[in-house]
Amino acid sequence: MGASMAEPVSTARSTADQGPAIEFLQVSYRFPEARACAIEGVSLVVDPGERLGILGPNGGGKSTLLRLALGLLTPTEGRVRIFGLDPHQARERGWLGWVPQRIEAELRFPLRVREVAMMPALARLSPWVRVPDAIAANVDEALGLVGMRELAERPVGRLSGGQLQRVMIARAVAQKPRVLLLDEPTVGVDVVGQERFAEMMRGLHSALGLTIVTVSHDLRTVAASSDRVACLNRTLHAHTSPEGLTPQVLAEVFRHDVLGIFGDLHIHAHRPEDCPTPEPPRDAEGASCCGHDHPPPTTPSGV
Repeated sequence: MGASMAEPVSTARSTADQGPAIEFLQVSYRFPEARACAIEGVSLVVDPGERLGILGPNGGGKSTLLRLALGLLTPTEGRVRIFGLDPHQARERGWLGWVPQRIEAELRFPLRVREVAMMPALARLSPWVRVPDAIAANVDEALGLVGMRELAERPVGRLSGGQLQRVMIARAVAQKPRVLLLDEPTVGVDVVGQERFAEMMRGLHSALGLTIVTVSHDLRTVAASSDRVACLNRTLHAHTSPEGLTPQVLAEVFRHDVLGIFGDLHIHAHRPEDCPTPEPPRDAEGASCCGHDHPPPTTPSGV
């Protein structure tokens, strides 16, 4: 946790021949009409083939960060790059696979597992064109990797929550992306299901060498399926291995979740010199992009 927030924080050793898989450089985003930024001053580098977990409370900006990586949102300040390209360009090239948090809509249609996994590929074809063998093979391979090939003909409405999540992951990887982004992938999944999810993701990563970013408020999910963890609650509070997630770090990240129980508390999760808070971006008049003032940094009397 000793990297400065003034420059992107590399969460693994850099790969010179490929460059970063994902790069956030001093990224802030404020929703229209909002007074404060959803995320502020985030600098983070994810290297090719890395499994990064982003841990934080509900409302802490995790999903916003994913949508910025996907190009679904445009930063208020800063920039995002996917293998050196704008996220829109990366998405057009099929480099980004995404598993959203809410997938209940899939259950409303009388579709089978194979059909759901094949939907993105079919959307690019004429309705009367036979499914190419290559696409069918990619879908079968993806279903096999997530352990759902034997259930390929089962209606999705008869799947458990964990099984449906596997199908959605197969649908994402069947498109052969370079980066896989997962938003709260174990919501509604029990402890046994979470353990199976972690095992599946290890196998998927080993087989495909994907760069995987998983965002969750669940510590078990992040720790079991990630090489590195970035703790996000509007700003980055820590970036470390799962073993480095101390109680102090977690208390700092989730402090707002317990205000109603314990009142306003503050625990120093790390030394300021190890992970300083960046000065927020300001406009020509010196105002913060977030629409509120930030007090000047002070020197702590002792930590």
